[in-house]
Amino acid sequence: MSTQAGATAGDGTGRRGRTAGTRKVAALLTAAAAVGTLTALPARAAESAPPPAYSFDPAAQRIAGAASSADAKPMDPGKTYRDTLKKDGKLYYRLHLDTLRNSYVSAVAVPQPGGKTAYGDGFKITIQDGSGTTCGYQDVSFGSGEYVRPLTAYAQRIVHPDVSSCQEAGTYYVIVERESDATSTPDDWELELQHVTEPLLKQNGPDKLPDSWPSGTPEPVAGEPRERQGGNGFHDAVSLDTGEWRADIRPGQTLFWRVPVDWGQQLFASAELGSSDKGDDLVSYALALGLDNPARGFVDLQTVGFSGDPATATLAPRRPVDHKNRSSYESATTGMRFAGWYYLTATLSPEIAQEYGDGPVPLILRVTVRGDRRQGPGYDGDPGVFQVTKDDRKAAASGATGAEVTGDSTMVAVAAGGLGLGTVLLVGLGGWTLWARRAAR
Repeated sequence: MSTQAGATAGDGTGRRGRTAGTRKVAALLTAAAAVGTLTALPARAAESAPPPAYSFDPAAQRIAGAASSADAKPMDPGKTYRDTLKKDGKLYYRLHLDTLRNSYVSAVAVPQPGGKTAYGDGFKITIQDGSGTTCGYQDVSFGSGEYVRPLTAYAQRIVHPDVSSCQEAGTYYVIVERESDATSTPDDWELELQHVTEPLLKQNGPDKLPDSWPSGTPEPVAGEPRERQGGNGFHDAVSLDTGEWRADIRPGQTLFWRVPVDWGQQLFASAELGSSDKGDDLVSYALALGLDNPARGFVDLQTVGFSGDPATATLAPRRPVDHKNRSSYESATTGMRFAGWYYLTATLSPEIAQEYGDGPVPLILRVTVRGDRRQGPGYDGDPGVFQVTKDDRKAAASGATGAEVTGDSTMVAVAAGGLGLGTVLLVGLGGWTLWARRAAR
């Protein structure tokens, strides 16, 4: 089969072409097998390797943020973009907005691993109109932890009769600006930017929130934890529903999961680091558990120290998901303003490697979605990402990643079959030989 494929891929002039083609195919097969062997190395070798990098959306388009609003490049709704943010940098992007939908632009800032930060280091994202009036903004920082991790924030422009500014159709600007201490690592940060829109309501109703709401923490789900390793970014975040989930996390690594939360439902989550017998020194802010909403807006972050005994970080109770939550003055409450996929992130401090070794640490994630699903607020159009569908609930039950649901065929093949990289290369090589035969014919 290989000899015949090599001949087909050659120029068809004789034996010499067939022999050369055969050698090329054999070399490719050998290389693929070697890569496959690398993927099967013992776990001990993998422990010393750096943790997996952030998984950017492969469909993201490159865009160059401008130093001035006059030179800003446009960002289209429904698109994801990539850019680079330098230390103390400030970037401008352009939006063309109408008066029929609300707009949200998010940024995920991804520092290079191993960097050092100071208190207050982070970034701010803002949407402004043409006169410089701020429509909405959010700023996030690493807090007291002195290690880098992906940071997420969003800005919004809302169309509402009770709002006096930013209500005209026209040109708006997104500004992403970074704040860094003089002692912080000066490396560039990679950005993943996303622009999503939300339809207005058919009819605006009262926005007053109820004074009381169920804030008590529910009983944890009984039973043994089930394996559900997290993804490495928003794009390949692993789906979860109510349950107790087991994963392994490396020092310096951030894992991503997503949970569908419908209108009227509440999300409760905690992450527990398993104990270690390798030491008892305290690592402050060892585990950071974060929550982001369907528009990739920051909602909450809780941290916990680790000294060898089990340690748990628990998200604060939040109101049920409700369109009215956006009327609150509390940023965490306004973040629970949509139905859709809510994202959980867990980051393990790289300092754990110095005190307890660089091997994976067991992590137990406990998730509860409480409350009956309610009707939506009456959108005047397709809600897009701001809804929970039957397919979403199926994905949560099966553990499908966002990449699998959106049709990333390569990741589907790897996840479904448990294939090593060498096997994937062989599959791709098989497809190449079939193409070559057809082209020759």
